[in-house]
Amino acid sequence: MTAIPTLVGRGVRLEPLAAEHAPALAPLVDAALWAGMTTPLPDTTDGMERHVAGLAARPGVMAFAVVDELLEPGLVVGMTSFYDVDLRIGRVEIGHTFYGRRWWGTHVNPAAKLALLTHAFDGWGVERVALRADARNVRSLAAIERLGATREGVLRSHRLAPDGSRGDTVYFSVLRDEWPATRASLEARLA
Repeated sequence: MTAIPTLVGRGVRLEPLAAEHAPALAPLVDAALWAGMTTPLPDTTDGMERHVAGLAARPGVMAFAVVDELLEPGLVVGMTSFYDVDLRIGRVEIGHTFYGRRWWGTHVNPAAKLALLTHAFDGWGVERVALRADARNVRSLAAIERLGATREGVLRSHRLAPDGSRGDTVYFSVLRDEWPATRASLEARLA
């Protein structure tokens, strides 16, 4: 896999995730925000450093710190990533995403997703970008639908939480021929 690029979007910058981002990211998470995630709650700097290191060690993952450049320029407000990157067959997933609650409903998520989707479709030339969320995470499911992704289905008992409980995963995707309409919709939201 290639080096992780810095992606610049409309009011956000996605920079390669590093341990130096952990002190800013850890205070953004809490148990309720992290519910449905498959990794332990990283609500301390050490915990977030372990989380960041775990992502960096996974093959096919390109993780980013999301930096606000509009409301509070230069402030790290969350993270996101490409994962299950398989450019040979033209597919990638976007996930491992969270933002501090103060940035929910702002430009941050649509701008970050626009930057990621643009890189995937226009930079890499992929045919499919998938997104997924825990079936209980109503807020994330609604956010993915607002992006213009198509709901594909539910994988039952697909997720394993740190406490050993199991959850369902809802899958969405954007295909290459849907990308122009999705891009236009995101650009209109950010205008």
